[in-house]
Amino acid sequence: MTKFSDLALDPRVLQAVSEAGYETPTPIQEQAIPHALQGRDVLGIAQTGTGKTASFVLPMITLLGQGRARARMPRSLVLAPTRELAAQVAENFETYAKHTKLTKALLIGGVSFGEQDKLIDRGVDVLIATPGRLLDHFERGKLLLTGVQIMVVDEADRMLDMGFIPDIERIFQLTPFTRQTMFYSATMAPEIERITNTFLTNPAKIEVARQATASLTITQALIEVKPARKDRSFAEKRSVLRALIRAEGEACTNAIIFCNRKMDVDVVAKSLKQHGFNAAPIHGDLEQSQRMKTLDAFRDGTLHLLVASDVAARGLDIPAVSHVFNFDVPSHPEDYVHRIGRTGRAGRLGKAYTIAVPGDVKYLAAIESLVKMEIPRGVLPEGYAPDMSEGGPEKPREERGGRGGRERDRGPRGRDRDRAPKPHDEVAAMEPVVQVAKPEAAVEVAREDRKEPRAEARSEPRPESRPETRPERSEGRRDARNDRREPREDRRDAPRDAPREERRDYRRDRDLGPAVVGMGDHVPDFILRSFAIKVSASDEVEEPATGT
Repeated sequence: MTKFSDLALDPRVLQAVSEAGYETPTPIQEQAIPHALQGRDVLGIAQTGTGKTASFVLPMITLLGQGRARARMPRSLVLAPTRELAAQVAENFETYAKHTKLTKALLIGGVSFGEQDKLIDRGVDVLIATPGRLLDHFERGKLLLTGVQIMVVDEADRMLDMGFIPDIERIFQLTPFTRQTMFYSATMAPEIERITNTFLTNPAKIEVARQATASLTITQALIEVKPARKDRSFAEKRSVLRALIRAEGEACTNAIIFCNRKMDVDVVAKSLKQHGFNAAPIHGDLEQSQRMKTLDAFRDGTLHLLVASDVAARGLDIPAVSHVFNFDVPSHPEDYVHRIGRTGRAGRLGKAYTIAVPGDVKYLAAIESLVKMEIPRGVLPEGYAPDMSEGGPEKPREERGGRGGRERDRGPRGRDRDRAPKPHDEVAAMEPVVQVAKPEAAVEVAREDRKEPRAEARSEPRPESRPETRPERSEGRRDARNDRREPREDRRDAPRDAPREERRDYRRDRDLGPAVVGMGDHVPDFILRSFAIKVSASDEVEEPATGT
């Protein structure tokens, strides 16, 4: 049997590994470390929990044992998709490089740029970062990647899912062509294979297990829930989850509960707390300090249940996780492998339960097609009873006003027709309906007022009241229409070339208000003024000469 002492590692590294309690390497470590020490590119494909992190950390510490880093020019680079995975890699370097003088820096979001800039300015041998934060430092001119000798991309398939592939390609172009590259992933998608063919040179491909397979140390079970009502499925799944945890009893020392949505993570964690469980949420919307605090509490055993989104499905190296509960069936089949891979690590036994409802049929089919096996069906735990009291009945999507909540039969002929009468409806029915009609004269006056120019509206106030000459509305619309046409007939009777006095009489008779002040009835005084030049007798005026 191969031991770490047979892998030609640095003695200081072997001492740290021995102090950590490890003697025998895992299959991925046994095959990858020799190729990495020779300087070859490595393409590692292994399921979660097989020790991929140590398979590149140990040879990196050995290769970087000689040399010194320059300011802002790291000697090696490790890219991770999430902050938790990057922090885990940093912890591995601290564990295995404690007897060396290698320096490291962790570049992740949620931490101030100032502290990270200080570490980079002093020079680091190992730079561990997420793609986004790394490019932020580079664009600010605080980082140079021309001195990278070893580059590692961990969880490459997760990089693809999170949309980091364009960033990865750009980072590759910023590093030297002569670098040593190591790719590690649990699955190998076609896009990942294209990148490896582009940026890796004759890599040593190591595949210790079939792609997307679960460890044999994990006992899987599928719990199918058929709610009595569709709008109660979420509450009944919470009841099933609590019953499963209670049924496991002391065997469930700690557990990770996975949800598809961040909002559901908070709801499930709050529900478990209300029922006396020691639970806490973790997802991408929380502050980095809160996320690290929650993870530390889960690692040291003070936290029993960790409710997480898929941000925690990768990179959580907690060997003692006894159970994994999939509160929601993952929409991506690869996530199922990574979720249940949080338990049954390092040869330990683990259990993984998945709660499904009838709407998850297509997701289950995709998962079973990927793992090449049928997930064993389990039974509902003893003592389970749908809890209809928790939080009251959930409102259906139609009542919540959701995106697809189109209400049917709106109006008096539909929804209101079947509604039971209420007291205020009877009172309203008893009250007489009074309709106040606006006098037609006021309508016509307002209409004529709008036709007047603004100049007169500002200079002369409108009369408070005018005699009502229009018929009431009860006489019919046709009479009112004829009345509106009367002024036009009067205009035809008074020709345009008639004297102004007649036109003024016409306006006064029809009570149309005063005439417009302007160039019509009144001529401004300044126009009537004479501008003739008076010449005295003593002045001589030259007559303009006229040609003959």
